[in-house]
Amino acid sequence: VQLQASGGGLVQAGGSLRLSCAASGRAFSSYGMGWFRRAPGKEREFVAAMRWSYRSSTYYADSVKGRFTISRDNAENTVYLQMMSLKPEDTAVYYCAAQSRSYPITNAAGYDYWGQGTQVTVSS
Repeated sequence: VQLQASGGGLVQAGGSLRLSCAASGRAFSSYGMGWFRRAPGKEREFVAAMRWSYRSSTYYADSVKGRFTISRDNAENTVYLQMMSLKPEDTAVYYCAAQSRSYPITNAAGYDYWGQGTQVTVSS
């Protein structure tokens, strides 16, 4: 399974970006997919995730709740992260990841596949 993240860029504070993560390779029965980010000098942190169950439960970090939305396109095997009202503190490399087993969805240790990361820079 390969994950290709895209959509990052430079945006002013208050602006929006949409990240995409396309999965390719053998069909996998994913338990869920998520987005994480790593800001300069900081630890990687959870951003948002979606379970692959029929209910597609979503989860968000408190810092992005109400501003970011995770969604998916089953036909395209793609997950999106719509980011609105961006703040300078959202600046980071964003990584998408996929689970192939049941594990707490906000924990990076439970993800088996990772994309290469896409840079998001928010200027003040």
